[in-house]
This record gives sequence, structure tokens and C-alpha cells, in this order.
Amino acid sequence: MSALPGTVHTMTYREALRQGLRSVLLTQPDVFVIGEDIGKYGGCFAVTKGLLEEFGEQRIRDAPLSESAFVGAGIGAALAGMRPVVEIMTVNFSLLALDQILNTAATLSHMSGGQCAVPLIIRMATGAGRQVAAQHSHSLEGWYSHIPGLRIVTPATIDDAAGMLRAALAFRDPVIIFEHMNLYNLQGELTAEAERADIERAAVRRAGRDISLITYGASLYKCLAAAERLSARGVDAEVIDLRVLRPLDEQTFLASVRKTHRALIVDEGWRSVGVAAEVGMRIMEQAFYELDAPVERICGVEVPIPYAKHMEEAALPQIEQIVSLAASMVKHAG
Repeated sequence: MSALPGTVHTMTYREALRQGLRSVLLTQPDVFVIGEDIGKYGGCFAVTKGLLEEFGEQRIRDAPLSESAFVGAGIGAALAGMRPVVEIMTVNFSLLALDQILNTAATLSHMSGGQCAVPLIIRMATGAGRQVAAQHSHSLEGWYSHIPGLRIVTPATIDDAAGMLRAALAFRDPVIIFEHMNLYNLQGELTAEAERADIERAAVRRAGRDISLITYGASLYKCLAAAERLSARGVDAEVIDLRVLRPLDEQTFLASVRKTHRALIVDEGWRSVGVAAEVGMRIMEQAFYELDAPVERICGVEVPIPYAKHMEEAALPQIEQIVSLAASMVKHAG
């Protein structure tokens, strides 16, 4: 990775992902990338643009339009000692490979008593907010987080986009990386912290004392913006980026709640049986007597995501909602 100690490089989230891929391709000869349109086309979101020309067809493999086939090929390659990085365009297409992911990749190590490791990495775009309608706007991270045998990560920063892939290579079990499609054009600084990115711990993105805003993915930036607006109202919000949805780093968000005594969870996914429900329940189980107000959550409205922009925005958590509810929680608790 090109970031050196004490230096920063401005780039987009998309470029940071590409830099992370390029770094592992350069340093680990057993890594290859496979997926639809990732070669000559450069990837649906241009993350793999230029990699075919640099690394060739053996390392950057365009696959036929069959998610079950190329995810299965990735599983077979991982079993044979390779380190495949599978790209699935968007999360809804991963449903065509559920049997491979849930019944095979997630279970083989357990069923073989640890003899058959599946060091597979799957990248896919997730989330809504780009007017691509109901079939391409899912947030299914919660579904996958339900499955033992998988590790689920959600990089939201430039450093994490560049560094989490390398961290994933240290694991012998499948790792699924969810990249929110609204982040690809995000610009920021790549620093030496990317070299130390991990896929085990949550991160405190903003320290505060009055309320904990707990979130992940693109909603991180809504929470950070909300925290700034709350500050103008005299409310000091702490913002927790979960980063890893399975296994959850509950120690970090529980420590935050024990400090602020209030928790608001923001999750773009649907409310029922989702990530927000799991985080909220863990707070209730382990920090109930630390609370000065009931745990609250703001989630996606339980409808297929609409195409029309104003309706899509109405279906997703928004900054104004976070500010209003958080301010109310602090006021009523005070």
C-alpha cells in the first residue's frame, strides 16, 4: 500500500478499494479476482479498472453470468489453496449463490472438523439511495450476519476500504465485504492507518458524552453530520462505526453506552429482525441498568425501496430524523 507513515493521499473510496486489491495482488501470488465484467469492462463500479492490463487474465478472471458458478469456482479454488476474491455486482445477485455461500462455504470447515478451510473473500455492493429501484437496493447484511461460519465486514472509510481486504486474507474462513454503493465516489484521505485496518473491532468515529449513535456503512456519515447538528444544540453525541457485523464487537458499543447512558441505532436495513434489533437487544441484556432512556432505532421503512427519489429518501434514515430523535432522548432523559 502506498501510504507511508506520516503521509496522506486523497482518493475516492472506489480508488481505495482498487488500491487494496492491487496491493494484495502484488504481494500474494495465490490471490486472484473473479466475477462478472471485472476485466475489460473494469467492474460495474470501476473498482477493478486497469487491473486486467496489469495482472493478466490468470489473475483477473471475467466469469460468465452465473453467480452460483463463479462463487462455486471460488470455493473450489480456496479449498485447493488459492486466495480468491469474488466480486458480485450487487447484493441482490448474491441470492443466486446462496446455496454456495450458506450451505458450502460457511459450513465446510465445521463439517470437516477444521480440515477443510475456505479462505474465500466475497465483495459486493449493497444499500439504497441511487434510484436503482427495489431489485437493486437491498441491505441484506443482516441476513448474512445471521450465519455462523461467515465473517461480515462493512468498510465505510477510505482507510478501511483499502485495508480491510488485506486483513481478510489472515482468516481461513469466508469473509464477505459489503461496500455501500453510495460510498464509491466518497473522497477522503488514505493514511498509514490503512495498514493497521482490522476486521475484528468497531471504531469510535466521534467521541461524545450524551448519547451513542451506533451505525455502519454509509449511515456513518449521516450520523456524523447529525452529531455536528446536535452539537449546535448542546448535545454531545458519540458515533460508533460497527465495521464488523459478524462477529459483533459488542465491547466497544457497550462501553460507549455505559458512558453516555443513551443509545440510538441507525440501520438502513429493514427494522424487523435486523442488525439494529440485535445491537439493541445486546444493550438491553448487558447494559440495561446503565440506561437513562429507552434504546431507540431508526431503520429503513419496511417496503421494497421505491424508485422515485422523494419516496426513496422517505424510505431511508435521514439526518433530520437522527437529530430530532437524539435530541428528544437527551431532553427527556435529562
